[in-house]
Amino acid sequence: MAKARKKKRTHVRSDEAPGKPGQGNRRPKSMVIRMGAGDIGPSVTQLARDFRTVMEPDTASRLKERRANKLKDYTAMAGPLGVTHLFLFSRSKTGNVHLRVALAPRGPTLTFRLERYALCKDIAKAQKHPRGGGNEYLNAPLLVMNNFVSPPSGDANADPIKKQLESLTTTVFQSMFPPINPQTTTLNSIKRILLLNRETQADGTYIVSLRHYAITTRRTGVSKRVRRFDPSEQRHREKKTGALPNLGKLDDVADYILDPAAGGYTSASETELDTDAEVEVTQTTTQRVLSRREQQRQQESEKGNKKDTDEGSNVEKRAVKLVELGPRMRMRLVKVEEGVCEGRVMWNEFVTKTKAEEKELEQKWDQRRKEKEARKQEQRANVERKKQLKKNTKANAGQGGEEEEDDDEVEYDSDDLEAWDDLDDAGDVDDTVNGQAGEEDEEDEDEDMED
Repeated sequence: MAKARKKKRTHVRSDEAPGKPGQGNRRPKSMVIRMGAGDIGPSVTQLARDFRTVMEPDTASRLKERRANKLKDYTAMAGPLGVTHLFLFSRSKTGNVHLRVALAPRGPTLTFRLERYALCKDIAKAQKHPRGGGNEYLNAPLLVMNNFVSPPSGDANADPIKKQLESLTTTVFQSMFPPINPQTTTLNSIKRILLLNRETQADGTYIVSLRHYAITTRRTGVSKRVRRFDPSEQRHREKKTGALPNLGKLDDVADYILDPAAGGYTSASETELDTDAEVEVTQTTTQRVLSRREQQRQQESEKGNKKDTDEGSNVEKRAVKLVELGPRMRMRLVKVEEGVCEGRVMWNEFVTKTKAEEKELEQKWDQRRKEKEARKQEQRANVERKKQLKKNTKANAGQGGEEEEDDDEVEYDSDDLEAWDDLDDAGDVDDTVNGQAGEEDEEDEDEDMED
């Protein structure tokens, strides 16, 4: 029986298809959105584009935002497209830039205030030899997180909210990229690194610094002048005029390679021991495709000669160096809330509620949950009642010999449609959990900071 043909060029593979929210084997996908379109300015717009390159390749690279687009438009499409993370860049009326990291479809949402940031073009201008665009963005970067978990202390009065924040932020950032399996992941596929460093502050402020680097390697023990003649090194160099040195004025090539005054092989500046780290990798060799007869001869010769081969002969030492790509951000965590930007606030840096206010807010949220659940149950009952009524009508028409046009659509009353509407926005009600914080508009937070 012939094998069924599987279309791979124009059809999505089964392992890449967006699965259900409960599936744990799917790759995380993201959408980087600038809220407000043209109202946030060209600088924040470029920052959002630069951050899309960081999230490559599992992100919407060519996403076009419009002024009329709302947050509900993006959350509605997140499910069918398999999007798991939403990164929302916005600017308040006072000029502060915020980044909200939301997990779709149920949250939570982390709100960061960008205290300082630098674009990719700014970092490239500051470098002598900036890294050009290549194959670095074909694979997800390697995520490195530092100082996110504070060491355990023997103090019994330690703040439990601080531990919960550390655990939550660590989980959110770790889920941004697919996990790496050391047994199956090849070393050549890791070409970028994303560094997240938490800065320790005396006042307890939660600040995270973000850096984005490209990983480059080069052979050790070889002068820079010698590497210029290596064809494999020339392929990775940028194509520009004058890549090869001019040897017309020299009598011998040794005058160019061994000249210490010109930074030759004997120069100590070529070693770069202070900036590079040496690792041992398997050397890549080019092999010729053998015919069937040559393969048989090779197998027979290997059976006759059972001497052990030297495994270390195919290993070489290479120096690893990081080149910053950008962007660079210094983020301050100011708020944590449930849901996708519309739930109750679990923590806020600027607002603290009393026990009485906490209890009152909890009662308000419980009442809203009960009302919402009651409206959903009423809607389900109305749908089932109308379906049953339609079946009875068809049965009666069939008994009387009358024919009725087949229609599978169910009509809804205006009251039924209103039952599906959500309640008022969560931002209209202050909220708190665990006695930490309540919800407040970004403009009010900015005014508090200025005062």
